Amino acid sequence: MSRIGKLPIPIPDKVSVTVNGRDVHVKGPLGELYNTLRDEVEVKLEDSRVWVRRRGDTKLHRALHGLSRTVVSNMVEGVSQGFEKILVVIGVGYTAELKGDGVMLRVGYSHPVWIGAPPGIKFELLQPSQWAEAGVEKQAENQNVAIRVSGIDKALLGQVAARIRRIRPPEPYKGKGIRYNKERVRRKAGKAAK
Repeated sequence: MSRIGKLPIPIPDKVSVTVNGRDVHVKGPLGELYNTLRDEVEVKLEDSRVWVRRRGDTKLHRALHGLSRTVVSNMVEGVSQGFEKILVVIGVGYTAELKGDGVMLRVGYSHPVWIGAPPGIKFELLQPSQWAEAGVEKQAENQNVAIRVSGIDKALLGQVAARIRRIRPPEPYKGKGIRYNKERVRRKAGKAAK
């Protein structure tokens, strides 16, 4: 039995969960999410808890058991509390600004790079005075900007944050680039160090 899959998912106040066969619909104060789960698992509502059970005992059934439970749990947490990731821009002259429903990044290329926010995702720029409150760690002297990406869909939020980081991943020599908050970048010595 999956240690994660066998745990019930408590439904908080102001959140409603509807199960129709394989379709799960979760509605809460921050929005609503839909998902269609695989045939290998079944979802049941019992006394304000959601239970995810597998229909067989093959390797695929066992693999999907914990995954499906985590997906439903993330849906419930997303519509009630939401998720966020913070990205830190490090580099001399590297900047970011909000443009329309996206963010414009100037990170050492000959042109600025614009990333649009898909529906349900919100960008916010954190000023240095807000860093302590948001838990942003000062990692370098030339740390200029922190970008907060927030939304209710955890998978979509992770994809958008990874897409922003991929524009200029942190490099190992000077540490410049875009990285997640509290991400450790292993530094390398340059050619001069022998």
